[in-house]
Amino acid sequence: MVSNKYKLFTWSLLILLLIMLFLADVFLGSVNIPIKEILRIIFSGNSEYKEFSTIVLQFRLPKALTALLAGFALSVSGLQMQTIFKNPLAGPYVLGISSGASLGVAILVLGVSSAGIFGQIGPFSNWIIVLAAWIGSGLILLLILAVSTRVKDIMTILILGIMFGSATTAVVGILQYFSNETMLKAFIIWTMGSLGGVSMSQLYVLTPSVLLGLVIALISVKMLNALLLGENYAKSMGLNIRLSRFFIFISTSLLAGTITAFCGPIGFIGIAVPHLARLVFKTANHSILLPGSMIIGGIVLLLSDIISQLPGKESSLPINSITALVGIPIVIWIIIRKQRFSNIS
Repeated sequence: MVSNKYKLFTWSLLILLLIMLFLADVFLGSVNIPIKEILRIIFSGNSEYKEFSTIVLQFRLPKALTALLAGFALSVSGLQMQTIFKNPLAGPYVLGISSGASLGVAILVLGVSSAGIFGQIGPFSNWIIVLAAWIGSGLILLLILAVSTRVKDIMTILILGIMFGSATTAVVGILQYFSNETMLKAFIIWTMGSLGGVSMSQLYVLTPSVLLGLVIALISVKMLNALLLGENYAKSMGLNIRLSRFFIFISTSLLAGTITAFCGPIGFIGIAVPHLARLVFKTANHSILLPGSMIIGGIVLLLSDIISQLPGKESSLPINSITALVGIPIVIWIIIRKQRFSNIS
């Protein structure tokens, strides 16, 4: 039994760490800007040096906010998938939702853009990008929902989701093969994952989309707790299994699809962070795990972004490389731990 003092200390420490890393992500960079100047720019929007204001308001602040939102979204979507599939290695990409989002973006970048159409819709380009990701992820979601009406076994649905993801990846590969060099390079860079390419205007699209997905996830907390105990128990509690799956899939589609649209496919956060949350909070209650996963996800992605920037240097590493180095040891630990418990039993 976890004491109230431990809970209070844990929450306070995590929130403080989140705030410190957020500020550090804004303060650190290739250009040395005094902390007082950064604080003045954030709170007043003014500075004696115009270039400092541009760097902070147009680059560092949007990037830190993107890292925060991406950490929230990917962690929550991973937690939902692990619960509904009862699989510790399930993540936001397990159903092929992220692959579907990638297909939508690939069609836009490699297909429509090469025809010169995308450049004519500049004012709506941000919404077009996320809409393409939603349509791609939504199509995969509809396929899975159609399958779930006939297939009752959740593990079968999981395998079919992986197959759908593989099929969309194959289509993306064909689009890459027939695209020109400029568009192909832009798409390859996008697949590496990046938090620095999101502008303040794009945040006006990304933020409400992620918040909507998080609100649906919070509404689904009781459903997740019931499903954790098994579908038969959930049915005995009067839970509509299909409707619950629909809400959870919609939330995951919004969260993973939106982040994939603007930041590219960022791996391992959705798999690793929910396990860190369970380890820290020592509970399976989603009313605690969900906000806990959000905070830890924000911490991990902010820390990954700080590391990827190589502070003091002009170059930066792909965010996917850093999240892989953070997430892979956790995944290995999960597999070894599960195997150890299996041998004991």
